[in-house]
Amino acid sequence: MTPILTSERLTLREFRAADFEPFAEFWASEASRFVGGPMGRPDAWRRMAMYAGHRVLRGYGIWVIEARQGGAVLGQAGLWFPEAWPEPEIHWTILPSHQGQGYATEAARAIRRHARDNLGFTRLVSCIEPANDASIRVALRLGAVREGSVTVPPRIMDLYRHNMDF
Repeated sequence: MTPILTSERLTLREFRAADFEPFAEFWASEASRFVGGPMGRPDAWRRMAMYAGHRVLRGYGIWVIEARQGGAVLGQAGLWFPEAWPEPEIHWTILPSHQGQGYATEAARAIRRHARDNLGFTRLVSCIEPANDASIRVALRLGAVREGSVTVPPRIMDLYRHNMDF
């Protein structure tokens, strides 16, 4: 069973079929360019299913970020370690209409705490496209330090190391 994480403003929960529409809209837009998009609805469905299935294979994965007040779907975040990734990663994506409100930072803090306290993680990274200024700011806000570049097929990304001693 997928654990539910909460923070002051957020609930992080498993994916549901009803979540598809906001994610399909996101994946179809240019806003998804830093995380593998844009893509059509069939590929967006497969992407959502892949995120949900990652948890089955690894025992941890991506959650949907939901507002505790009102239940709006705000984005997704979680622990991600697919084949060819250098190390387990804290991943976050906030839907465009909800960006700039600190949701990615708040979600990532809850995930990092869960990874350390409940899963025993001692190392986490974030692989970020060099042009993705918003995600770089989140990583820096979390205290992550850029360690260089890494090839994550088909891209070259900057690798940010998270401090697990918080």
